[in-house]
Parts: sequence; structure tokens; C-alpha cells
Amino acid sequence: MKVFVTNIIPEAGKKLLRDAGIEIVEWKEKRSLSPGELIEYCKHCDALIVAGYNRIDANFLQECKNLKVIALHSVGYDGVDIAEATRLKIPIGNTPGVVSGATADTAFLLMLAVSRKAFYMYKRIIKGEWTFFEPTANLGIELTGKTLGIYGLGNIGFEMAKRCVGAYNMKVIYHNRHSNVEAEKSLNAKLVSFEDLLKESDVISVHSVLSNETKGKFDKTAFDKMKPSSIFINTARGRIHNEEDLIHALENATIWGAGLDVTNPEPMHPDNPLLNMPNVAVLPHIGTATVETRDAMATIATQNIIAGLNGKRIPYPVNPEVYD
Repeated sequence: MKVFVTNIIPEAGKKLLRDAGIEIVEWKEKRSLSPGELIEYCKHCDALIVAGYNRIDANFLQECKNLKVIALHSVGYDGVDIAEATRLKIPIGNTPGVVSGATADTAFLLMLAVSRKAFYMYKRIIKGEWTFFEPTANLGIELTGKTLGIYGLGNIGFEMAKRCVGAYNMKVIYHNRHSNVEAEKSLNAKLVSFEDLLKESDVISVHSVLSNETKGKFDKTAFDKMKPSSIFINTARGRIHNEEDLIHALENATIWGAGLDVTNPEPMHPDNPLLNMPNVAVLPHIGTATVETRDAMATIATQNIIAGLNGKRIPYPVNPEVYD
């Protein structure tokens, strides 16, 4: 059995594959595979681990019907045509649960960095602009007692809320399709409408999946309803916010600041105006980038592969209906 891996993944995962007698074909070039290259490699393999920006669309799945299982080295699966994979009886696995803490840490980091204009002030030192003391210049805002609005209160959103309550005694409101009973009991979180989330939040942190419902959800209409003193944080998917509208909202002081670990497109172009705004912090999609989390993700991805290649139900299926 042979698995193709679209990027270099942690040794923790590769060791499991080798111990299971599975041959690894690993893409090591410092560029993304083209769709044609991905198809060509996968035609000669039995399984695929996706660890990058590769889209698994209907055309790919039709061309690579030979694959017995596809494992994502991620939680998100918006780049996969799940309906077509299910129709072809190809199980798709992801890595839920293990990314929550690290991603919440990144959201918290961005919130704090934005509130104190930290990235901008660091750049001023590099430019030689740290000269004399100005008591009223480049002031930030404090977070204690403010209202945190979570858009998509699942595992990651819950971890973010815990950090904000513990560190700054923030009030938590959230917007979900369903209520989160645990968050309401332990964090006194309150389920609100999307309109109220926009109007009442001092910080909005996005933790939802990307779907037809959430794509472009945070646009000019949404930003216009937020407080002028509010901070927008997105560590989920870049396409959930409209980047041009976000730039406009910041330039016109419709909102106070923004922190992004995800952008649209990715990678972000270096001349993007967001990168030079005082009240913005941008990171290159590092939400899960810790040794512990990436090891855990590689382990789960390879567990999905090993089970699939042995004809067993994979432990973390996105499309469990393939087994019906």
C-alpha cells in the first residue's frame, strides 16, 4: 500500500505509516502542487494525505477513484467536494479536537496584539521611530470587563471564551445555529441573534466553518453595525470576511481594529494595506503551529489512513454516510 502526502508532515505520523508497512511518497518542494501534478501522483497511490491548500474537487475525485481513503491534515474540509467523495464511496477524514487550544491561543494573541497596536509599534522600533515619549500617541484599549462575541461557539470558540473570561472577566455572547449548553453553564454565555452579536460585542472572534451560509458573512453591512470601538478577529477561514469591506471599515474608523490569522487569498500579498495599519495584526495562518498540535494532527491523519487502507471504518470521518 502507498500513500501520497502533499507536504512534509511531522515524523510522529510518518512513523505510524512505516510501522504499518505503508510506503510514503512525500512532496518536498517549496511550492504547492498543481491540480494536474496531484492527480498524476495519486493515480499511482492507494491513499492521500492533504497537508496544504490543495483542492479535492469533483474532477480530482473522478480522476483518482482508485483512492481508498483521503485524510486531511486539518479540521476544515471546505476544500473537498464531500458530496462527490461520498458518491464514490471514498471516506474523508479530518483532525477534530486536537487543534482547539492552539487555535484559541492564536485568537487570544491577536486580540491582545490589536488592542495595544503591538505589531505596529514593533515596526516603529525597526524604522527608528522610537524617539521621545508622547503620552497621548498610539494609545490602545483595555479589554477587562468588555463583551466578547463568538461567531461559531464550538470547541475552539469555547477555548477562546475561557481564556477571555479567565484573563479579563469578559462577558460572553455568541451566535450559533444551536445553543451551547456547556458554555452557558460554565461561562454564563448568552445566545444572541447575529444582529445583536454585531451591535453588542466589543470583540468579535470568528470560529465557524466556511459554508455557503458563512461565506462573506462579515461584509460592509455587518461592519457598519459593529461598534466604532470594536475589534474583529478571524482565525477560521479568510473567505468568511470580505477583505475589501474590512479594509474600508478600518480606514473609515467604522471599527477600531482587526486581527487575522486567515486571509483571502492566502498567502496574502505583501502590499496589502492591512499590513501597514496601526490597529491591525496579521499572521500567516499559524493557528495550529505548535509542535504538540501538529504532532497530534499528523497522528490522527495517519490513523485515518491506516484504518482506511485496512478496510476498516476510519476513526474521524467527515462523511460517515459512506459506511451506510
